[in-house]
Amino acid sequence: MSSAAPRPAGPDHLWSVDEHLDDILSTVRPLEPIELRLLEAQGCVLVDDVMVPVTLPPFDNSSMDGYAVRVADVEGAGEEFPAVLEVVGDVAAGAADLVRVGPGQAARIMTGAPLPPGAEAVVPVEWTDGGLGEGPASGMRARSLAPEGAEGQVRVYRSVEARAHVRDKGGDVRAGDRALAAGTVLGPPQIGLLSAIGYGTVRVRPRPRVVVMSTGSELVQPGEALGPGQIYDSNSFALTAAARDAGAIAYRVGAVADDADTLRSTIEDQLVRADLMVTTGGVSVGAYDVVKEALSHVGDEDEAGGGVDFRKLAMQPGKPQGFGSIGPDHTPLLALPGNPVSSYVSFELFVRPAIRTLMGLEDVHRPRVRATLRTDEALRSPKGRRQFLRGVYADGEVSTVGGAGSHLIAALAHADALIVLPEDVESAEPGSEVEVVLLG
Repeated sequence: MSSAAPRPAGPDHLWSVDEHLDDILSTVRPLEPIELRLLEAQGCVLVDDVMVPVTLPPFDNSSMDGYAVRVADVEGAGEEFPAVLEVVGDVAAGAADLVRVGPGQAARIMTGAPLPPGAEAVVPVEWTDGGLGEGPASGMRARSLAPEGAEGQVRVYRSVEARAHVRDKGGDVRAGDRALAAGTVLGPPQIGLLSAIGYGTVRVRPRPRVVVMSTGSELVQPGEALGPGQIYDSNSFALTAAARDAGAIAYRVGAVADDADTLRSTIEDQLVRADLMVTTGGVSVGAYDVVKEALSHVGDEDEAGGGVDFRKLAMQPGKPQGFGSIGPDHTPLLALPGNPVSSYVSFELFVRPAIRTLMGLEDVHRPRVRATLRTDEALRSPKGRRQFLRGVYADGEVSTVGGAGSHLIAALAHADALIVLPEDVESAEPGSEVEVVLLG
């Protein structure tokens, strides 16, 4: 939720990238924690440390299919002179009533089954004749097909040390240990651990719901025929995918025509399922920039100070930006430019950190590294603007891909990094060191 109105600034104020980002991150707050079932919590962030209530494994158990034995009974066993042991029964996974293994005895045991009393180690079935008397076995016969395998004799062809092929009780985690720390994003391994130690639900911050909406009467949905002056709507697809990649539950709204009333009503309809709204297009100074027209005065009469502020940023691409809050719950809204590269760069710099903040993560930014610039000629950048160029990064080096135009979406598909040229840098020579934002 939003907790403050946009910071006031004059209409001619040129915001820096850092000022705009600071304004967003000082306004957006993590979502309130909720209790969710494990599978519903996938991708969410833990609110509290999770402690282990039960030791794991809870008992000594076998890591192999084989025979539970006493070490002394198989000492010196070999192919020529195997140890011959009496099989006193089966121990299956989940068994409660365990046979006892005495001197000269063995129990057939399955992977995961409790180590029976008296036994000290497990001999893999491949080191035995499997009770068949026909030399080393390749595996066990199914009990349903050969119940006699749980009795008779077994020949053991190799000796073992104590605790061989035994998973020790508490060898994974012990009761009282910290299983997962607060702030952990729950992926499949973490959910597996939680279920293994008995958790059916967990307290997390939910994945934020992000509604992505593109604007423009020239936009046509992919799969439809293009008319004169029309282009396909790519921004809403790219940004919805980017929101999901950031960890959000994202909803894409088809392109809205250049009509302020239609846009305003569409946004109002979408607020019910939004923790964050993202629009693309209509934020510049043209006569048909309807996002600016529709939202500039929303919330002006709201005592809580809602509303959307449209700004110019000292960056390239992505100079026109909008940020504020709308609706009764003061839902944060970020209005991005309409050019494909501008909108995607803006998403990475501003929307992704906002999503990660809503999730409750501490580190909300993409990783940044220093890299050697590998280009045929110097890179130029306008004075006073922070420029972000598409690049390909590998082994400490970065090269450009595509031109600087904010409409060149094909090059964006091949980029895995953004090359950053600061406001005070007008030229970056080949071989110089530059800052790189890693997108992969």
